[in-house]
Amino acid sequence: MGTSKDQSTQSALEPHDIIAPSLDARHARVRGFIEQLAEDPPQVVLFEGGTTEEREAVALYWAARINCLNSPAPCMDCSSCRQMINKSSRDLFFFDGRAGSIGYDGEPNNTGTIKIEWIRELRSVLGEPPRSEKKRVVVLFEAQSLSIASANALLKSLEEPRPNTSFLLLAPQRERLLPTLVSRSWVVTLAWPIGESDSPLSDEVREWADLLATFMVEGTGLLAKTGTRGALDATLAMQLVVHCQHELTNAITGRKAGELARLFAQLDMGRQRKLDEVLSECQDSLNALVAAPLVIDWLGTKLYLLAKFASKTSGRAIR
Repeated sequence: MGTSKDQSTQSALEPHDIIAPSLDARHARVRGFIEQLAEDPPQVVLFEGGTTEEREAVALYWAARINCLNSPAPCMDCSSCRQMINKSSRDLFFFDGRAGSIGYDGEPNNTGTIKIEWIRELRSVLGEPPRSEKKRVVVLFEAQSLSIASANALLKSLEEPRPNTSFLLLAPQRERLLPTLVSRSWVVTLAWPIGESDSPLSDEVREWADLLATFMVEGTGLLAKTGTRGALDATLAMQLVVHCQHELTNAITGRKAGELARLFAQLDMGRQRKLDEVLSECQDSLNALVAAPLVIDWLGTKLYLLAKFASKTSGRAIR
């Protein structure tokens, strides 16, 4: 982040470059819209699309923009901008819903949820004015991790006018949030991640995706393939996991897609959320150099169990 650079380097950079070099020209349209929106900030803004890092960067840019002490804003040099970007401002409440992150309570977030206890603690301070002369900013990072209880508690806060507070919901797609949360938000769609479009799959990824779909339903075929020496490397495994993430998105949003999306659509919302966590763990494992066959074996096993448990609950087999 820009605060790690000296002042002379900062002054030579555009504000969005200081926060995140990943916010390149493909987000220029969104930056222009953010500038207009920041002139009269709505109470709730939902940022969807982009990558996880880009959504976080945009949220911090917004926090700095509406709290900057100088003009033009954000200057990235005043105390308010620096504190917002560093997440050290007492007027910034940053709730991280990612599994493995450090929770708002300072403890490891092992469940990958935004806990109702955090929202209750937030509600206890919302009636007070911000510490500064400008805005309090509440960021729900990976807001799809809100539990039902947390989302309902948050809704109670959003139903009341909070002129000194800006709520930001960050999520891959708006469809993964409660409709009542979306209906209260200005939705800003970032450029979708590269590869999110309907580009053709390679024959290798398609073959492995078919194996996963079969294993999810029947529990056969996958392990023999992953046990074949040289059949699966880390690059191919990562492509397969990303494809599964796209298929989960397609399942949630009702887009026409492949066999995996059709199967994922038969899972209830809770199991779709669990699958989202499983796929994120697969990515983390591959980045940590865990053997690709082990990761895909684990993914296949989780898919099979999710399907079986869903069938027992609904009394209807996933097929």
